Amino acid sequence: MKDKSGNPALSESALDRLSAKESTSKATIGGTAIKTFILFVVTIIGATFGWNAMASASSSVGLILIASSLLAFVFALITIFKPALAMFTGPLYALSQGYVLGAISQTFNASYDGIVVQAIGLTGAIFFVSLWAFSLGLIKVTNKMRVGIIIATLGIAVYYLVAFVLGLFGITAPLIYDSGPWGILFSVVIVFIATLNLFLDYDMIQNLVNRGAPKQMEWYGAFALIVTLIWLYMEVLRLLGKVRN
Repeated sequence: MKDKSGNPALSESALDRLSAKESTSKATIGGTAIKTFILFVVTIIGATFGWNAMASASSSVGLILIASSLLAFVFALITIFKPALAMFTGPLYALSQGYVLGAISQTFNASYDGIVVQAIGLTGAIFFVSLWAFSLGLIKVTNKMRVGIIIATLGIAVYYLVAFVLGLFGITAPLIYDSGPWGILFSVVIVFIATLNLFLDYDMIQNLVNRGAPKQMEWYGAFALIVTLIWLYMEVLRLLGKVRN
């Protein structure tokens, strides 16, 4: 369980495939940080296109949004099963998922002016505080903590999948879109679990650096963090929307 993470991009089997590759150059924390920043910038670029497209409300936005979502999903799967390709698929995932992110953000901002700035600020604060706490050793990732977070994350994924299927039949799953007290509490819990996943990612990357993972792990680790940060941002945006509603 030491090398497991709630983030599927850092699953044990995927990491074993990556670490098994020979390399004369090893991954570092600094290198991973730089590549995370690069993917973050690519995400912002994609989000800018998505934001502008949604703001113009052109007839093709819906189709492009669906295509971008599917591409992001495909690129994520490729990266998970072929970690060595993260240098290429990571930016492509960030760009396509960023487009979706920008379009959704514009929709929220149209309903609640300034909510995107608030969501970005809160997500950034959570990220830096969690990173600070982990770097100082204030939060220790134990096996029990790992198991609990993984189970909770899988439970959320299953619930969202069920909600999606129900939505196809015109049925709205409770709590996800509910702006009442229980709906807000639900979103708070989801944001908390997403934050805990950051600690699993930090711990996993640290372990890989310590055991001398190959250089391409930097791109893979950056991809994993972006996946979690995008999820965290979306949940924060949803929570703020419920509160303001």
